Amino acid sequence: MGNTFPTGGFNAANMDGIWQAMEQFRSRFEKQAGTATRAGRGEVRTAVLALLAEQPMHGYQIIHEIEERSGGTWKPSAGSVYPTLQLLADEGLISAEENNGRKIYSLTEEGRAAVADADTSAPWAATSSTGSHGHTALPKAGIELAQAAAQVGRTGSPEQIKEAVTVLDDARRKLYSILAQD
Repeated sequence: MGNTFPTGGFNAANMDGIWQAMEQFRSRFEKQAGTATRAGRGEVRTAVLALLAEQPMHGYQIIHEIEERSGGTWKPSAGSVYPTLQLLADEGLISAEENNGRKIYSLTEEGRAAVADADTSAPWAATSSTGSHGHTALPKAGIELAQAAAQVGRTGSPEQIKEAVTVLDDARRKLYSILAQD
């Protein structure tokens, strides 16, 4: 009975296996999520213009904002954002200004006119309006919760593990109560 699951399923003998299984599951999920929502070049362009219409930004800010606004379902690579920025600069739609070692990009007057004339919404707006954000955010949140629970089980004291079990039981009940609502 050494491998039974006392105190909510955690003991020293099974924690490494649980942790490894969780990491494998997480990496598989992230790969699937990343490929399922890969955006095309037109979407990167649209997203960059939409963000720069709000305020000037540097490249990393643009990448981070797209990821945030898409609920983590889309994080464009630097290899797609920076060439897009260069192309937009070549077209005269944006300009870059050096500031503290970073290039800050902003729309030119021509860029503002192009954004105003465009009849498209930001790519993340379509994702959130269809509700797909919730379908990808929920598994991600579940994985993160399971990782935290595994970490407590792996490194926590018996009292901390008992407290974590109570928190998880409460969370489970609250999740089921969501389904019970009309």
